[in-house]
Amino acid sequence: MKFLLTSAGISNTSIRDALVELLGKPISEASALCIPTGTYAMPGGAGAAWRVISGKASTPMCELGWKSLGVLELTALTSIKEELWVPLLQETDALLVGGGQALYLAYWMRQSGLAELLPSLRRETVYMGVSGGSMVLAPMVGETFIDWWPPDGKDRALGVVDFSLFPHLDHERFPENSMANAEIWAAAMPGPAYAIDDQTAIKVTDGTVEVVSEGHWKLFT
Repeated sequence: MKFLLTSAGISNTSIRDALVELLGKPISEASALCIPTGTYAMPGGAGAAWRVISGKASTPMCELGWKSLGVLELTALTSIKEELWVPLLQETDALLVGGGQALYLAYWMRQSGLAELLPSLRRETVYMGVSGGSMVLAPMVGETFIDWWPPDGKDRALGVVDFSLFPHLDHERFPENSMANAEIWAAAMPGPAYAIDDQTAIKVTDGTVEVVSEGHWKLFT
């Protein structure tokens, strides 16, 4: 898989160009599946899920002009046959993973079987995360961003990438997401950590990490 980990979706031309490069074709020729599950563990989560799917959120993702778009709701997958959704997952060009509570998302990725399937997907498949949908791939999330804890009480994300993410850096709506607080958060992370604003994304291809930005960011090592 290839990864485009964003704070706020396709928020500028540079990030959009990075998505097209990873897809290897125009967005209008690519299929996508949206995963809104992470929103449900937040206040107003059902409405947030609708805004993501309908393209009315402030994090552009579903409204980019995909050739086809479906919804993969992780909480439903354990109750239906795999042949109803696994082939669709294997054939899609992009997974659009919305934000919300990253540990809740990690829990349902594991429960649904999606986490186990991710490594087996085609190399051409692009995983595009937004906020919590990006953070879920890290080894840990950090207590700063945890309002929902899994049954085992552990901060254990998926560990697909070896770095952690602090999104929405210096955002006017989130005064607590300051660079000073990012430094405190990063000190508790087990490895490299990126603080990124809403105009920044992290692109990962074959293990190579590249920052795509029209804003500001910082790598903590």
